[in-house]
Amino acid sequence: MATTKSGVYPCYENQFQIGEAGAGTPATQIANCEEFGVSFDNGVEEWNPFESKGWKNHLMTAKSVTISVKGKRTVGDIGNDLVAECAFKNGRDVEKDFKWTFPDGSTVLFSNAVISVTNVGSGASTNAAPLEFEVMSNGKPVYTPAV
Repeated sequence: MATTKSGVYPCYENQFQIGEAGAGTPATQIANCEEFGVSFDNGVEEWNPFESKGWKNHLMTAKSVTISVKGKRTVGDIGNDLVAECAFKNGRDVEKDFKWTFPDGSTVLFSNAVISVTNVGSGASTNAAPLEFEVMSNGKPVYTPAV
């Protein structure tokens, strides 16, 4: 049984796995990821009923998650290759299963996530080739709390 962690932790303890869409729980790490950011797009309805005397009411009615990742292109790494191959594809061909494992052991599984590659291999002649991409939720993800 995994030990549940608590307290402050370094960002590198977050881990990402990727796999082909519909293949089950992805288990392949993505090599050489250096930085990530997460944004939540929350759809919030608001209205002004008479009984609130000018105060607004709110109800969150929609959500999506985008994870932006920066790393290095690593040819031959299965996870890195799965991401990079999406650069020249469209439609359902850029959907992959993507799992985010938090330091405390909880996970979020994004089934059929859309992988949007924003940079693959471009930069200054002395740079290591980058791999930059966004993982966009495609429907409701499955959150599993730590055991």
